[in-house]
Amino acid sequence: MVSGAQETAERALRLAIARGDMPPGYRLVEAELVSRTGVSRGAVRLAIDALVAEGLVERIPNRGARVRVVTTEEAVAITEVRLPLEALLARKAAERVTDAEIGRLRAHLETMTDAVGSGDVRKYSELIQQLYAMVGEVARHPIAADLVGRLQAQLVRHQFRLSLRPGRPRVSLAGFTELVEALTARDPARAEAAVATHLRGVIAALSEPTPDLGGPA
Repeated sequence: MVSGAQETAERALRLAIARGDMPPGYRLVEAELVSRTGVSRGAVRLAIDALVAEGLVERIPNRGARVRVVTTEEAVAITEVRLPLEALLARKAAERVTDAEIGRLRAHLETMTDAVGSGDVRKYSELIQQLYAMVGEVARHPIAADLVGRLQAQLVRHQFRLSLRPGRPRVSLAGFTELVEALTARDPARAEAAVATHLRGVIAALSEPTPDLGGPA
């Protein structure tokens, strides 16, 4: 059984990795994590083990643990796995969305539009993660949402680097706009098609050879 302290450490680590505070290759030092999370070294060690099992962290012989570096090929494969899960969540969300949730989705889309308009790529990347999480909550399908969240955490670096490509944020924003409009129209088939189209576009963009654009490593 997972202890409360371990859950606290896991949650803190996942959030730091998802936000990019702990980028790929970041070395996880137990003493630092104890100070950061406020739990025991044992709980931190168990949390690291759990993230290793999820593929977020890897152990290097004689060098300890670090945030796993996800290759472009792996990012494509992960997105392929996400696609049917995200489509399921979109369909369920369209069936179950409440009036209050419609208001929040529309407001969030406006914030995303403002971020793209101002060229704030980092904020836009974070808002994308938040939108996926919102759809998962609206869908009320915790198993699929949990699986998507674990997969999404491994793609933060690639998502951010995609957002750095000229014109890419406006392309992705159009896809998210279609998704939100489908959800607010309570149209399950349209919502499912919107997220599938968007993620196929992500797969195609990830597969394109591009120069190193910088950004978080």
